[in-house]
Amino acid sequence: MDFSTIFASLLAPIDYPAYRVTSLILIILMFVAALAAIVLVMLQPGNSQGIDALSGSSETFYGKNKGKSTESILKRWTIVCLVVLAVLAVVFFIISIESIWA
Repeated sequence: MDFSTIFASLLAPIDYPAYRVTSLILIILMFVAALAAIVLVMLQPGNSQGIDALSGSSETFYGKNKGKSTESILKRWTIVCLVVLAVLAVVFFIISIESIWA
């Protein structure tokens, strides 16, 4: 993998310092959002219920309060990180259009 393709916007022949700074900031923010999403996904427990799935599910106190559990908080923050990453990627694509800066 060639890093010049990743940082192509910083190596572009466009001679606008604002473009280079904005591109660098967006790349760093996308990296942080992607790293946060990866860590949050790794912290979430699996969906497998194991042997409990054979006997059927019964409503428990944990099931009733699932919206306040750590699992739901991790899931919510994962979605937030992925939405932020998607928005930053779209913004990065839009600012990479040279006609905007010319």
